[in-house]
Amino acid sequence: MTDWKTEQVPSGSLQNQVEELRPFFGGEEAPQVIMKANLTPQGFRVTAVDWQWPRNGIAHHTQEYPGPELVVRRGQMFTFILELNRPLDSKETLVFTAETGPQASEALHTKVVFHTSEPEAERGDAWTAVKEAQTKNTVTVSLTSPPSAIIGRYLLSARVSSLRKRSNRKLGEFVLLFNPWCPVGKARAPAHARPDDCFSEDDVFLASEEERQEYVLNDNGIIFRGVEKRIRAQGWNFGQVSRGTGQKGDVGLDMQKFEEDILNICLSILDRSPSHQDDPATDVSCRHDPIYVTRVISAMVNSNNDRGVVQGQWQGKYGGGTSPLHWRGSVAILHKWFKGRCLGIATRVVSNFNSAHDTDRNLSVDKYVDSFGRTLEDLTEDSMWNFHVWNESWFARQDLGSSYNGWQVLDATPQEESEGVFRCGPASVTAIREGDVHLAHDGPFVFAEVNADYITWLWNEDESRERVYSDTKKIGRCISTKAVGSDSRVDITGLYKYPEGSKKERQVYSKAVRKLFSVEASGRRARVRRGGSRGVWRDDLLEPATKPSITGKFKVLEPPMLGHNLKLALCLTNLTSRAQRVRVNLSGATILYTRRPVAEILHESHTMRLGPEEEKKIPITISYSQYKKDLTEDKKILLAAMCLVTEGEKLLVEKDITLEDFINIKVLGPAVVGVAVAVEVMVVNPISERVEHCMLMVEGSGLLQGQLSIDVPSLEPQEKALVQFNITPSKSGPRQLQVDFVSPHFSDIKGFVTIHVATAK
Repeated sequence: MTDWKTEQVPSGSLQNQVEELRPFFGGEEAPQVIMKANLTPQGFRVTAVDWQWPRNGIAHHTQEYPGPELVVRRGQMFTFILELNRPLDSKETLVFTAETGPQASEALHTKVVFHTSEPEAERGDAWTAVKEAQTKNTVTVSLTSPPSAIIGRYLLSARVSSLRKRSNRKLGEFVLLFNPWCPVGKARAPAHARPDDCFSEDDVFLASEEERQEYVLNDNGIIFRGVEKRIRAQGWNFGQVSRGTGQKGDVGLDMQKFEEDILNICLSILDRSPSHQDDPATDVSCRHDPIYVTRVISAMVNSNNDRGVVQGQWQGKYGGGTSPLHWRGSVAILHKWFKGRCLGIATRVVSNFNSAHDTDRNLSVDKYVDSFGRTLEDLTEDSMWNFHVWNESWFARQDLGSSYNGWQVLDATPQEESEGVFRCGPASVTAIREGDVHLAHDGPFVFAEVNADYITWLWNEDESRERVYSDTKKIGRCISTKAVGSDSRVDITGLYKYPEGSKKERQVYSKAVRKLFSVEASGRRARVRRGGSRGVWRDDLLEPATKPSITGKFKVLEPPMLGHNLKLALCLTNLTSRAQRVRVNLSGATILYTRRPVAEILHESHTMRLGPEEEKKIPITISYSQYKKDLTEDKKILLAAMCLVTEGEKLLVEKDITLEDFINIKVLGPAVVGVAVAVEVMVVNPISERVEHCMLMVEGSGLLQGQLSIDVPSLEPQEKALVQFNITPSKSGPRQLQVDFVSPHFSDIKGFVTIHVATAK
């Protein structure tokens, strides 16, 4: 900045001479001249900026974001103080320029220019700046962006109104997020507006404060896993305001030691999207829209098309990467960065049990098996996973209409392409429940995930087939999410579909079929062609299978524990008043959570006579030695029994088993910010052999800096061990501590505990 020397100027002609000399001052260094005789023409310079971090952070619920930049939310006032090198004249105003992204322009709304106004001025749907106070050389300014502003990193600069446009002075950068706190209000600010006042509605507005705390600010969550009848909770660390500690070799991304905070990583991943690489200016201009942003996120989390964060491996092979079951949270994996939550969109994790993968969009999952009930992978294209996890984000659907506002499905690990890219959503949950599968985005796929019909076909040696199982209620069970304010599970199946078996549910299913195939429900038949010569008449799919004359089920006789023998029984009942002979073909396999078989561990046949209305049991024992070599990290086994009745009837009975494990975590005292507290973990060697080189992996946002590794001594079969360590909480409130018992001899054993941390006295 140039220091201007005193010049003796004739007072009578000062105004004219200043105007004549102004072109020689130059754009960047053009001074602001104080119109007073015999004084120095002096330039405008900002000597300091006080961003009011504590005040703005509390008002905008961003006080826990680390980093040097101010983080605020759109549609809401924030305040800063400028220290100038001279007082402002009473007729002068400050002219601010806020710009984001490359090639920022007013035409694309990535650049805005606006003046300071008085506190009583109108506030419309535009950027505004209000001069709240002025002392000799300081000015207090309150700046408000519209609730439809583009989110991202902004550069803010200023000049004095009496100077040329090229005299802008850079004030610094700030990050603008979506604002779930921005409600409907008056277009004009009240005379004494508070810093947290918002005067119109952000598309992501969420009315409930309890839900905002849970779905926007909570650093911890729960993912529900397992099988429909045995659901287990797994703790998850979102770490959205933490600093990452990634490891080289993380799934799908060569992550070096991250020193940046998670928010910066989120913004940088948006900039890596193909749409940004192709046309960065237009891409940034679309970031006002949560529909656009979340769809980009859905594509960028997976690495199928675009150098994303994780790569889907549905075959259970993770060479060059890391099994998803090893992850404890988002800080290390960046997988759940968290689908918009970090950017200010209310987001929650959803688990769908018996989740369908309908590859041919016929709203039916068709499984082909042999005479032992074993899945024929070369014929079976569809699948039903034990569970599948996606996210829901809350925002308005301006593209569909207000009826479809609210929770939107986003699946960042899809198995199918959407408009040529591996992504899924946002799909309105309301649209799924009502069968409006024609609406954007990816309605048919999500509808099938929760409401497809399930059919099992016996494939005979002569390449004929028989339907041996049909169920309209099997898919989409126990759709679950974490409760607001607690660790309990909430069943939200009713948000996705009407009660199974109800007339309304079947009407919606038929409506979805009509919309998908563009045919009427009656009079015409649509043939759905599968690979090769196989085809399914859609009308036939809706016809119930013939009920067999016998029923059967597997009964677990002892809790299925990892490292122990499995003891079960197949119970068969004759439903008729006549005796029947039944041949039973039993098979068992270790499987992935996608129900993909890994290795066969049981193969045997039995023949039995069932008297009238008689029940008989076939005992089944599978030793640990039979399954230990082929057990996957999912710890799952699938049993099947194909029952062949004398008259030609057939019955298929299946049972998914998840092996249980044990870990116990105790906090030995009250938890207080800044005070060390002991934690005790009890583990047990679950297998029948000595184990060595085991360790505990510990993680907890606000409880630990990064991850903690603790060696566990060698353990004899079934031997228990107590391990103690200290943690020093750095943040108050409910905090989640995740502990994994890791061993080269068996799959990770996971546990977590929620710790309520008190503020320091």
